[in-house]
Amino acid sequence: MESFSVSIKPHAVCIPFPAQGHLNPMMKLAKLLHFKGFHITFVNTEFNHGRLLKYSRGAAALDSFPDFQFETIPDGLPPPQIEGQQDVPALCESTSKNCLVPFRNLLDRLNSTEGCPPISCIVSDGIMSFTLDAAKELGIPEVLFMTWSACGSLGYMLYKPLIDRGLTPLKDESYLTNGYLDTVIDWTPGKNIRLRDLPSFIQTTNQDDFLLKFVVSVLIERVQRASAVIFNTFHEFEHDVISVLTSMLPPIYTIGPLQLQLNQILQTHLRSINSNLWKEEPECLQWLDSKEPKSVVYVNFGSVTVLTAEQLVEFAWGLANSKQSFLWITRPDLVRGDSSILPPEFLEETKERSLMVNWCSQEEVLNHPAIGGFLTHSGWNSTIESVGCGVPMVCWPFFADQLTNCRYACTEWGIGMEIDGNVRRDEVEKLVRELMEGNKGKEMRKNAQEWKGKAEKAVSPEGSSFLNLEKLIKEVLLT
Repeated sequence: MESFSVSIKPHAVCIPFPAQGHLNPMMKLAKLLHFKGFHITFVNTEFNHGRLLKYSRGAAALDSFPDFQFETIPDGLPPPQIEGQQDVPALCESTSKNCLVPFRNLLDRLNSTEGCPPISCIVSDGIMSFTLDAAKELGIPEVLFMTWSACGSLGYMLYKPLIDRGLTPLKDESYLTNGYLDTVIDWTPGKNIRLRDLPSFIQTTNQDDFLLKFVVSVLIERVQRASAVIFNTFHEFEHDVISVLTSMLPPIYTIGPLQLQLNQILQTHLRSINSNLWKEEPECLQWLDSKEPKSVVYVNFGSVTVLTAEQLVEFAWGLANSKQSFLWITRPDLVRGDSSILPPEFLEETKERSLMVNWCSQEEVLNHPAIGGFLTHSGWNSTIESVGCGVPMVCWPFFADQLTNCRYACTEWGIGMEIDGNVRRDEVEKLVRELMEGNKGKEMRKNAQEWKGKAEKAVSPEGSSFLNLEKLIKEVLLT
């Protein structure tokens, strides 16, 4: 396929939801499709594209690839008050209401551009399903990329039955604390799945909650119009869940872990294309080089999680008291408000065994031999990347499917331990120490290494994810 001339090369338009955790997997998939012979148009929002340029290799860094091009559409929102931080519910609402017309206009312009191959398919984030209307008008296939977990997707599929049965929205605030969320629901697969383990948007008392309705209309109803659905997972990891979802969704292709798929190929000139919305600080890798194997805890709560000042301090002293070395990613907007200052006593106590930076290349960090464990928010990228690197986790889920990912990591996959929602330094200390030194930590590390081996097998030339990507291209994208 690499030998196609530009006039007949298949052309995939890839459009992620404009948040860091959605950009990264879509970029990986776009690079894989490019390697398979596709001309790629990657569609960012104007706001996020500006951030990418700011943290790439100069303003023209993304302009020099004629067969991997970037385009932009507006997201319909005013610039955020805090640099880099956009409101996720507002983005969901605005993109679904305001982005179809500019997206449709972009497709028309691309199709009329001399030297640009006609658009043959659309690969859209599952949240950006307004794009299905444009695909239908053009008569081309569209696949929806669910950038969250399959188990999280199954949780979302339960929303409508839960609403119909009156289980959500909650009657009042007391239902958040009176044990109601510990109610076990009849959900197979998954043992002892509780209401609190489902994606968090059911934990609302608002009868008109936007996100609850958005999930039903976008992630449950509109998805049925897609030509296919993609998950960044591998069949062996979530096979019970996938078998249930097969009867609920369009054809499913599990093609992950995407990073391991990418590692199989020579990316050459595309290696310089980056999807990080914060500036990476490479000195953390140099710092890790000075540490013993499996001696460092990696701490990163992702791109959206926001801590209170009290939670920040509890995590800090829990890490300090564990006596472990740690690398902590403290992005500029990690703490709500202005109280993001760590106690001077904590900094003095840990200065010889800690490093704190704003952002990093997570795959490189997780792959580093010095990393022995991961304190994480249980976002799906972090979870599947941990699996691909064989790293066990202490989990503190924040919202959405992170709660479901955490439950599965701890009870189904045997690679995680959960911190209670109310962060306490003694619990953080205990779990981090167990992760790094205890018998439970050793057992989780063994399980994580076994899953890593299965993940590597899945992306090998005869593996399930490798073959599923080939099938996706032949059965859907090139039809």
